Amino acid sequence: MTQHATGTREEWLAARLDLLAAEKDYTRRGDELAQRRQALPWVKVDKDYRFDTDKGSATLADLFQGRSQLLVYHFMFGPDWKAGCPSCSMIADGFNGYTVHLANHDVMLWAVSRAPLAKLQSYKQRMGWTFPWASSAGSDFNFDFSVSFTEEQQWEGTIEYNYRRGGHAMDRAPVPPPVAKFAETCGTDAQSYRRDRPGLSAFVREDGQIYHTYSTYARGVDGIWGVYPWLDRAPKGRNETGVWWRRHDEYDNG
Repeated sequence: MTQHATGTREEWLAARLDLLAAEKDYTRRGDELAQRRQALPWVKVDKDYRFDTDKGSATLADLFQGRSQLLVYHFMFGPDWKAGCPSCSMIADGFNGYTVHLANHDVMLWAVSRAPLAKLQSYKQRMGWTFPWASSAGSDFNFDFSVSFTEEQQWEGTIEYNYRRGGHAMDRAPVPPPVAKFAETCGTDAQSYRRDRPGLSAFVREDGQIYHTYSTYARGVDGIWGVYPWLDRAPKGRNETGVWWRRHDEYDNG
């Protein structure tokens, strides 16, 4: 027998209407946060970043592909890894469907990683993805936008991620089991795995000048992690006791 509260349809409706009021308030507060994101001051991007893409070498301006807005998902895939991060892969599974709509609303969506382009292309083919993915190998891009860190920063404890130094699960000692597990599935060691982090950055191009407008990290990318809004509406919610997800071609579907 279920241990969850049960009731009549009338009792459910009363509780649902009470919840609806809270949901509406949450939606309004989300709208306010979006407005505050858009009101942040823009910062000029003066550095000449270079990327490797399917169509050859590209600048940051090239990634806009004629649009005025650019969203970059900082996909964790280090130079020596054999596969991309499972969490980033789960997030990226939704990109194929989004990119065409965004591109037709003046927004380009790209994934950017430090791994060489050939590795990205091979992994992209394995995953069945079509969204644009660029390599920032040899560029300061990941480091400047606080999603990649040097070994020296790691050992000195000077990594600043999500706008603060230390405190993130990826920095804890000993290495948390999920971090060690993910590192192994990426074909790397835990210390190397922890030198790359997830995030999202936004840029705008106006009068020929590019500006950085917004970046978010860690749980700030929950909003684009498409599986979780669905789970949050499922009867048992996220129902997590640990890391349960894997790459979509690694599930045993019997």
